[in-house]
Amino acid sequence: MVPKIHSLGGYIHEYQKSLTNPESFWAEIAEGFHWTKRWNNVLEWDFEGPSVQWFSGGKLNITENIFERNLYTLGNQPAIIWEPNNPEEPNRTLTYTELYHEVNKFANTLKRLKVGKGDRVAIYMPMVPELTVAMLACARIGAIHSVVFAGFSAASLADRINDAEAKVVLTADGGFRGEKITPLKNIVDEALESCTCVETVVVYQRTKAKINMLEGRDIWWHDAVAGQSTECPAEETDSEDVLFILYTSGSTGKPKGIVHTIGGYMVYTAYTFRNVFQYNAGDVYFCTADIGWITGHSYIVYGPLLNGAQTLMFEGVPTWPNPGRFWDVVDKYQVNQFYTAPTAIRSLLSLGMEHIIDKKLSSLKVLGTVGEPINEEAWHWYHDHIGRNRCPIVDTWWQTETGGVMISPIPGIIPTKPSFATLPLPGIQPIIVDAEGKELSDHSVKGNLCIRFPWPGIARTIWGDHARFRETYFSTFKNLYFTGDGVQRDEDGYYRILGRVDDVINVSGHRLGTAEIENAINAHPLVNESAVVGYPHPIKGQGIYAFVVCGELSTGGEEGIRKSIKMAVSNLIGPFARPDLIQLVPGLPKTRSGKIMRRILRKIAEGDASNLGDITTLLDEEVVVKIIDGALVEVKR
Repeated sequence: MVPKIHSLGGYIHEYQKSLTNPESFWAEIAEGFHWTKRWNNVLEWDFEGPSVQWFSGGKLNITENIFERNLYTLGNQPAIIWEPNNPEEPNRTLTYTELYHEVNKFANTLKRLKVGKGDRVAIYMPMVPELTVAMLACARIGAIHSVVFAGFSAASLADRINDAEAKVVLTADGGFRGEKITPLKNIVDEALESCTCVETVVVYQRTKAKINMLEGRDIWWHDAVAGQSTECPAEETDSEDVLFILYTSGSTGKPKGIVHTIGGYMVYTAYTFRNVFQYNAGDVYFCTADIGWITGHSYIVYGPLLNGAQTLMFEGVPTWPNPGRFWDVVDKYQVNQFYTAPTAIRSLLSLGMEHIIDKKLSSLKVLGTVGEPINEEAWHWYHDHIGRNRCPIVDTWWQTETGGVMISPIPGIIPTKPSFATLPLPGIQPIIVDAEGKELSDHSVKGNLCIRFPWPGIARTIWGDHARFRETYFSTFKNLYFTGDGVQRDEDGYYRILGRVDDVINVSGHRLGTAEIENAINAHPLVNESAVVGYPHPIKGQGIYAFVVCGELSTGGEEGIRKSIKMAVSNLIGPFARPDLIQLVPGLPKTRSGKIMRRILRKIAEGDASNLGDITTLLDEEVVVKIIDGALVEVKR
């Protein structure tokens, strides 16, 4: 059983214990899991390398800790409750026994397709239970899954398949999302035109759309699993074997394949899920994220299932067929814990109270937010109108690279404060440093958020590029993991996340590298160069503001090129990366050495052009004046 904190005194005791002897603290938690061989060392680490190993020498299979460990007592309990996109379509429930059988059948299918331990499997699927089945089937046989969000373009999908050298792709004919149908198989076909590593494509039938099936490569999911046994012995894996690769945007154009290993990730996601959501047996837990992102991995699949939870998986969107859809789902299944993004909250807030007043929401006990800091207005609306002034809000801070929640209130135990993530969880040692890396130890300070000591869920490397892993997270400040986020600590010791300090934009909780968007814009034949920054957006948190230098405009004029640039970004990355504002400019502010001064562009995009700071190194100050004048026009437009 994963230990649970029950009081503020308990939190203080556990936190102090985790500081005094972190290895003993995490070993005690890890003892609650099933290991086929106990570890030799709890922790070996060096942030210079960097190299981190938790429970090294330990042998296990993470799916045995979901199934065999729970089946005797939980076999007939729902594991996954699936709510489809269309509320008129029947929902599905898989008990732990049923999910176990489906996972084993698909694990045997993968073995028949010659997928083995260490092989990579790319998953590009809609939010259906088979997506979870696919992930766990990979883990069952020791294969490495790489889920790609089913909103990425063919080009982005191809980049990820090639980087991981995936042997098999799992997809569907299409996916439902509100009124839209995404042609997933067609996108896969286009992506595979530039991939040579893929041997097999398994296609789940969801929309019944007409698709092309390439003989010798493509096979229907239902045909592939037909006749497969519901028994599949779990492959013994090492604690430090790779569980999955999940790609995230970076400050350079190439996405980073973040690598998480089995033992530490298992212990950390299970511990944080149980404590951050104060999950009790029999509760119904609903996370609205897509499994294509880390939140779905950790807090729809692994964290809940390792705790024997009932996890609700939602295929649709919050505003279809009406803006009350989330709350209908909460009442329908009597949801106890609800976890969503501030973007969704702000969007629903803007639509008024009509879609809430007839909802009971009486089952809710805990509300959560994830992906970005939540602003005070949204916090109060969420607390007052959804939680009905009785549900604590856990404003969670964490990253793809951290594997699980790092800073968060524990509901009913740590007092909350609007827009503050509050205190670190046991085992987490945050530190605030200035630009030179000097620790700011007082309260009421602002600086760069770093972590001084490893935790079990920390990413181990970037797939195929350990040097980039070191450069990105461990080179800025010596012997510290640098999160890339700015932070404020108040007089109570509470932490408030201030957003990215690097070239990453947090759009609706999705981290997008500015370089990746710029590369897509610069591929446009009429674009000479571009610079992308974030700006405050009332719904998304941050919007994408693109400053674009063009050659001679086509007959479509400025509006035509804006549309074609947005289309280019959609095609190369995905619709979610489209710029919100595109300003055509005569040039970009550069230093005499040719470096773009993005600091100036950020100020302009934020509407703070009167406070540009030192501009003495600018090559041409007149360019900035013209950009400022144009920005006023762009915002009004």
